Amino acid sequence: MTEPTDQTVVLVIDLQHGVLANCVDVDGVVQRTAILVERARASGVPVVWVQDEDDFPRDSPGWRLAPPLSRADAEPLVHKTYRDSFVNTDLAEVLARIGATQLVVAGAQSDYCIRTTTQRAAAEGFDVTLVSDAHTTSSATWDGVEISGEQIVAHTNMYFAGLRYPGQSFGIATHDEVVF
Repeated sequence: MTEPTDQTVVLVIDLQHGVLANCVDVDGVVQRTAILVERARASGVPVVWVQDEDDFPRDSPGWRLAPPLSRADAEPLVHKTYRDSFVNTDLAEVLARIGATQLVVAGAQSDYCIRTTTQRAAAEGFDVTLVSDAHTTSSATWDGVEISGEQIVAHTNMYFAGLRYPGQSFGIATHDEVVF
């Protein structure tokens, strides 16, 4: 009997023109994600793309990936309509076909789709690394308190760095610290 192998997958969520409007450090996040994706491809690590089509109709300008990001034809594309990329999508099936055990996550928006999907992935049994310098969001106001996009990104990193589930591995790493 052979031992199962760990399969890392890079999961890129919602780095689309429309989603990135008003987000912080967009150019930096997109560039760092592009570098991460190229490193993954060069290492033979699968890349899975998730795109929001609830707010941005498929193939509309807002739906398209922000350059220089581009999906290779063979790379899976998951279409979603909820913040949790697993809800009413084929993401779980795509990851199962690949044999994914470890997800490396980049994308937008930190406080919505990134946090929701990474938390769900953890609950589903995946080990998860959040790429700390490759996710972004916009500023927000809650109950009269203004919260900057930078603060939300930092809080999301802090939250995820402290996540614990039995027998699983979670953490954060910058795009150049991720090991494939």
